[in-house]
Amino acid sequence: MQGFCLDVRGDFACFTRPEMKAERVSYDVITPSAARAIFESICWKPAIRWQVQKIEVLNPIRWFSLRRNEVGSVVSSRSVEAAMRAGSGSLALYADEDRQQRAGLFLRDVRYRLHARFELTREAGPGDNAGKFADMFRRRAQRGQCVNQPYLGCREFSADVRLVDEVVSEPAALDETRELGWMLYDLDFAAPAEPAPRFFKATLQQGVVRVPAWNSPEVRG
Repeated sequence: MQGFCLDVRGDFACFTRPEMKAERVSYDVITPSAARAIFESICWKPAIRWQVQKIEVLNPIRWFSLRRNEVGSVVSSRSVEAAMRAGSGSLALYADEDRQQRAGLFLRDVRYRLHARFELTREAGPGDNAGKFADMFRRRAQRGQCVNQPYLGCREFSADVRLVDEVVSEPAALDETRELGWMLYDLDFAAPAEPAPRFFKATLQQGVVRVPAWNSPEVRG
């Protein structure tokens, strides 16, 4: 497995707790799934799978509340499939007709140091190897290239990302230790029906959250 470290920061962030139905309330720190998405935004291929290992919190955890307008529904997958079969269909959503106001408790002035590794999957071809994808990721990260704009939980909260080569020369993690409770780890797309959420019990230890492996008994459905 090839390992990399990213310095990620942003003005605002929201890593929504799934148990909050009506209002958006963020976890205290970035979730492993959101961290994985940042690595994938730089380099994603079917031949590799990213595994987040450690999250370092660099800035104090600060909150703010905001009330904003959102669209209350989404286009259903069944409507999309029907339109694809028919060759046409109405898939539009009109914000003026489906607008609702929701309050949220978000994070501000966040900064993290994310550590992750990738491994080859069964989709890897004969010409694929770890060195090839490691060079690809490093080159793209150094140039600021990405498949899509990295974001912090919500797409409107964009992130600034920098590749870290020498961690020893970087600032220390936040001097804080406490239990964070059960946190969303990621979605299990191998579930027989819809993707199933998986959770783990997170602890902030001297500003660091250790992330267990996906197949660890610490990760539960």
